[in-house]
Amino acid sequence: MPASGVETGWFPISLRLEGARVLLVGGGEVAVNKGRLLLDHGAHIEIVAETLNTVVQEWVDAGLVRHVGGRVDSTILQTVMPGCRLVYAATDDRSVNRTVAALADTLNIPVCAVDDPEPSTFITPAQVRRGAVRVAISTAGGAPVLARRLREQIESWMPHGTGQLAAYMQSRRARVSAQYPEVQDRKRIWEDFLDGAGAEAALAGDEVRADAVLDVLLSAQRAAGEVWLVGAGPGDPDLLTLKALHFMQNADVVLYDNLLPKVLLERVRRDAELIFVGKQRNRHAMPQSEINNEMVRHAKAGQRVLRLKGGDPFIFGRGGEEIESLVDAGVSFRVVPGITAASGCASYAGIPLTHRDCAQACLFVTGHARADGVLDLPWDDMADRRQTVVIYMGISTLPALMAGLIKNGLPSDWPAAIVERGTQPGQRVLTGTLGTMAAQAAEAQVSSPALVIVGEVVRHRVVSP
Repeated sequence: MPASGVETGWFPISLRLEGARVLLVGGGEVAVNKGRLLLDHGAHIEIVAETLNTVVQEWVDAGLVRHVGGRVDSTILQTVMPGCRLVYAATDDRSVNRTVAALADTLNIPVCAVDDPEPSTFITPAQVRRGAVRVAISTAGGAPVLARRLREQIESWMPHGTGQLAAYMQSRRARVSAQYPEVQDRKRIWEDFLDGAGAEAALAGDEVRADAVLDVLLSAQRAAGEVWLVGAGPGDPDLLTLKALHFMQNADVVLYDNLLPKVLLERVRRDAELIFVGKQRNRHAMPQSEINNEMVRHAKAGQRVLRLKGGDPFIFGRGGEEIESLVDAGVSFRVVPGITAASGCASYAGIPLTHRDCAQACLFVTGHARADGVLDLPWDDMADRRQTVVIYMGISTLPALMAGLIKNGLPSDWPAAIVERGTQPGQRVLTGTLGTMAAQAAEAQVSSPALVIVGEVVRHRVVSP
């Protein structure tokens, strides 16, 4: 059984149709659209239809399809349907299509009732084709116009020579496999090929130049491991940077934190090893020293290690501590910045972090208390009325934070806000004052991840109608 709340949808597969019998019920425009697609894939089409439009008749006359029956009834269907790999019910009459679908289902033959997902056991996605490369877009049959729009976008993005690139890689696959039997080594070579001049040459059909690049990659020693410290942003997957997504798709091992939404992890390469190292207050899945050791261990084993962090690695993300350990161990690394929570959450909440009428500066602080429970913060700086203060990880110490700001000079009616689960589904924004915010948060049962914003900019909050 699928997990609770999981959308099971339609299982995507690629089906070989060359030489296979496919029954197409219908002879009008709907049937033409499906027939063209089936002919492109080498299917042997048999048609049942009383009348054939001009295009279908031309196919029959040319011997491309067989017209095996006229009136659509159970007798003819039971005669021709057995042995078919697929059935398309493509008449203009929904009731006829459903009758065809029901019979095909009893015979355990996959059937598509065109524009009617309910009786169908498969649906045909929109396709983008570049030689052997096929990209299918499905909306479970519910939004075909959206599928077509997405196809247009992919068509404009995918180079014309993508099919040539795929054919080149297939033709050299045996050579690479023979020289490098380990799967991870082969992946590394092909990824380096795709990221470099080799892919450009193959896309252009220049196999000589592509071979020269591949020769260099095959003759080189196995690349050393590396660590990538990547900021995943505040939660909305559309806020990932292009470089972050690239590294997520190329990592061998991923060390990820507690606050990363599941939807972000779904962007990681499926066969990567996922290691949860997340931290919560007073409860660490893995101490920082062990996280450092894990990164070093995997990198020295030749793997590409992705240290995936919410927000930005260098803003309260302990990125500085982690790269120091990598330098000490002699492990190379790269850092990819992410949209920090202050920027992302404030924007989604409609709160400008700076405003020329009231905030000429913005101060980021962490609300973590010391081991003895004391908040050791720059209170004098935080109480400056000409700025915005953004407090990370401040929910557990919120009463002390609000009281501390009042004690150090800000009035109790000074504006404050909390953004809970910023940029994510279920985002909540609470606005109030230093004097009321702790009670408001307790009543609303605010929990992490949440960000506290203090300053007159809260009064300038604007929510789109």
